[in-house]
Amino acid sequence: MKLAGLLVLTASISLYAQTAPAPTQENYSGMYSFLKDGEFVQVTVEDAGRVTGFVSRYGDTDSDRGAFLDQFFKQGKLDANKLTFTTETVHGVWFDFSGTLDRGPGKTPADEAFHIIKGTLTDFRTDADKRVTSKSRDVTFKSFPQDAQ
Repeated sequence: MKLAGLLVLTASISLYAQTAPAPTQENYSGMYSFLKDGEFVQVTVEDAGRVTGFVSRYGDTDSDRGAFLDQFFKQGKLDANKLTFTTETVHGVWFDFSGTLDRGPGKTPADEAFHIIKGTLTDFRTDADKRVTSKSRDVTFKSFPQDAQ
């Protein structure tokens, strides 16, 4: 009799485990501010932590000053809340980011900064003599408000 009760209990626990909702993962996909007003970074979190997206920014070299440039992610990854990405090179410039994606001070997705990207952004530049220089800075990018659905 005890064995039958144990089997029923085990089956019940197994059935509950199969029907219990999985913990929800935060949806970090969206648009975030970038370095200057009007610039942004689009982040799309896909399966297995793969991240795609792009940076839209104003050019700041002599050949592209003021032009709006899109730099797609060459690679990107989200592991738990650790975000890394590297952009393609456009006009001798590319970016490398390493940091975190977290909840921000916004109360709902309809608020600015519901999520924030915080970390170190490195700006790489290749000059006419093919020399590469880099400049790193700490940044915080705020999510744009999302429309309620």
